[in-house]
Amino acid sequence: MTTLQRIRNHGVILLVVVGVAMLAFILGDFLNSGSSFFNRSRENVAVIAGHKVHYTEYEAAKDQLTEVYKIESGSNDINEEMTLQIRNQVWQMLLMDYTLQEQADKIGMDVTAEELSELCIGANPHQLIRQRRAFYDETGNFNRFALINFLNSLAQVPETQEQAANMQQAKTYWMYWENAVRLTHLQEKYVDLLGKLVTANPLDAKYAFEARQTSTNVEFVEQPYFAVADSLVSVSDADIKKLYNAQKEQYKRTPNRALVYVSFPIVPSESDYAEIEKLMKSIENDFQTKEDITALVNSNSDILYDGRDYSESTIPAEYKEFAFNKKAKKGQYTEMTFADGTYAMARIMDCGYTKPDSVKLVLVANGEGTEDVELGWYQANELQKNIAGPAFTGKKGSQFTVSTGMGEQTFKIADKSAATPKVKLAILSRKVTPSSKTYGVLYNEAKQFIVNNGNVELLRQAAQEQGLSVTPAFDLNVNADKVNNLKNSRGIVRWAFEAKEGQLSDVFECGDQFVVAALTEVNEGDYRTLDEVRMELTLQATADKKAEYLMAQLKEVKTLEEAAALWNVDIQRAENINLASTRMGAAGVEPAVIGTALALENNSTSAPVKGNAGVYMVRIGEKTTAEGQLNTEAEISSLNMRSSYSIPYQAIALIEENAEVEDNRARFQ
Repeated sequence: MTTLQRIRNHGVILLVVVGVAMLAFILGDFLNSGSSFFNRSRENVAVIAGHKVHYTEYEAAKDQLTEVYKIESGSNDINEEMTLQIRNQVWQMLLMDYTLQEQADKIGMDVTAEELSELCIGANPHQLIRQRRAFYDETGNFNRFALINFLNSLAQVPETQEQAANMQQAKTYWMYWENAVRLTHLQEKYVDLLGKLVTANPLDAKYAFEARQTSTNVEFVEQPYFAVADSLVSVSDADIKKLYNAQKEQYKRTPNRALVYVSFPIVPSESDYAEIEKLMKSIENDFQTKEDITALVNSNSDILYDGRDYSESTIPAEYKEFAFNKKAKKGQYTEMTFADGTYAMARIMDCGYTKPDSVKLVLVANGEGTEDVELGWYQANELQKNIAGPAFTGKKGSQFTVSTGMGEQTFKIADKSAATPKVKLAILSRKVTPSSKTYGVLYNEAKQFIVNNGNVELLRQAAQEQGLSVTPAFDLNVNADKVNNLKNSRGIVRWAFEAKEGQLSDVFECGDQFVVAALTEVNEGDYRTLDEVRMELTLQATADKKAEYLMAQLKEVKTLEEAAALWNVDIQRAENINLASTRMGAAGVEPAVIGTALALENNSTSAPVKGNAGVYMVRIGEKTTAEGQLNTEAEISSLNMRSSYSIPYQAIALIEENAEVEDNRARFQ
């Protein structure tokens, strides 16, 4: 399993995702294992296009995607932010998978086993396979032999439990990308079919051609809406209601909540600082004098001592002068310091020697039909200890064999960087953190805050008196991962959808702070209410009234010069305007004005035109028609090329929008 080892050794690698590649991990066999007992409807995370997504399927999907992230990133650390991303991606994957598959089934479209095999291991594999660094050669290019070698290794019989675990991880990795290729190709086929069905016709070609051919220079006057005082127009409730009803669909929404919260920082107390200072002083002498301090450091310090070699470029900046000055010698130590909440001291365990900063390793072929694999350059802390030791002590060109999770492996030291001065430095560093006693005191303070302030107004008042900030959070969806930027705050979202308006929450621990929330708004309707959008509707209605006011001023005006004099503005000019133009000179985006100008007869002036930013009056001279003959075929090809970029996104969005989806994720996260 040398390929899997290469993935791990290469450290952080960005996932390359094309189209819906990330969706396909849910297509494995574990998805098809149906239930044989009782009604599991309460255990369904969702129902998508008639397919019931059981909780176990959802969790298996998250677990597999998590494994892929771990393998490709070379790290087992999945932080909260990454967990939230994975959860959101899983949902999008589920949506896309079942909605697309439903459409494909209706028209008999599929990816056959033969197609999938050719796409994965054929002469020219799919780009998702070609982009995997696991299958690169020493030149940094895709190597089909490396791919075949990886697949052959999956058929090996493991000799140990560790090998079996690594092999299973490798199989999971391959199944993910194989399925990714399958679903990505299914999408490509579906979109390609739509592209052939949704095509421009000769009439489209004619309109597009003519829109570019005829152009004119436009003179215009403009009076912006902001130039009219609000007091000159009157907007009634009837006007606002009419606007609201006309564009109500714009205000569609899902049920949401609004709340405010008060945060109580979880910080160390004075006694916590005194306790850590006392501890550090009690072990200071042993740290300075004992021969072997490994156990002492590793049981008390935030920075473990593993005998690593520090260079001037890798040592913590605050110890560079101490460890690398000309008088530095083994056994020297610093006095204890305190900065940024941390007590620290350091001791030189060894110095006066040189080592290379990095080595270049090659994985030596371990059998017939395999090739050496160049792994690249590594620093010592990037390698397992049993590999780093011989790699940095051995000579250039020599080989060494070590036991890894996949059995015996032989490495060749292809090259080494120049040797530079090194030191071994033990650092005893301890950041002061809240003790359990402090934690309890702070928690009880937050609890008492709830007892003393039983409603939203009392909460606001008490927070102000105590110098605490009250932070609002709006439009919380039932599936929101967190509240604003509060860490680990999914619990507050769950509470908000179970509580009553005006209710105060219990104490939530959100990272480094306790949080008390108050539910201020419960919105269950399908649409935002008139009151919620009244302000924006008032602005829109006011602009409409101003347009009527300005257009009435020009009722008897016949020329641009008269309009300019009436409004005390200059006549402006826009050159070479045609129906394909997106902007009208300095006026900006004004499609209605452009359309009006091009519809005028030569040498004529328009009536007042209501635009986006104000009211206009335009005048054109002679329209000109460029020479050229319509090439219908070329025009259609150009239109189709432009639409080909938008069709995939529009089609997939429309499929998901029209699918029947029952979303129950809030029960499970």
